[in-house]
Amino acid sequence: MARTLHFPKSMDKNFAICLGLSGAAAVAVISLGIGLTVAMAAEERNAANYVGTKMCGVCHKKEDSGNQLGKWQESPHAKAFERLATTEAKEVAKKLGVENPQTSAKCLKCHSTTYNFTEACATEKIKPEEGVTCESCHGPGKDYMKKSVMENRKDAIAGGMTYPATKSCAQCHNEQSPTWKADRYTTKDGKKVGFDAELAYQKIKHPNPKVKH
Repeated sequence: MARTLHFPKSMDKNFAICLGLSGAAAVAVISLGIGLTVAMAAEERNAANYVGTKMCGVCHKKEDSGNQLGKWQESPHAKAFERLATTEAKEVAKKLGVENPQTSAKCLKCHSTTYNFTEACATEKIKPEEGVTCESCHGPGKDYMKKSVMENRKDAIAGGMTYPATKSCAQCHNEQSPTWKADRYTTKDGKKVGFDAELAYQKIKHPNPKVKH
């Protein structure tokens, strides 16, 4: 589904919900100017099927299998929320009329799996501060997380697993990003492009040596 950037100066209760706040606490947060905007869904993913990194880590933290959880924790994706607190991020946000990137749905739609590529909090199973978690790339795991399903790639894909995971990249790494640079990457044939999935993958890769792709 096509997406457009829309930056109205409106307030919303979604961030308070993501923080687990309600009632007077939620009102207090909103009154401080923590505003969110409701956006159209970027992709038809059922946010109710998110399970969170703890569930992923049950199987994906063993060293002999590649310790995917540990590698993710050290990756730029895991630090996506933290990055919104940097001076660079704040300068970019200011140009868009955003006071605090870490509480703005305009930023969190891609810097936190919690928002499921939208401008509304989509799940409480994943907190904004966790950044871009496993399921942003691999798809909500509820229906494919069982070992018996994961051992059969066709069954896992039928259960909602995105394969290859690089199919998810363009959800955020596209011209709509305020930090997009059309010549950020140089492909193998020398062409300048804004994004190259193969090259970008090198920054976040976490292969399982036991699995053939």
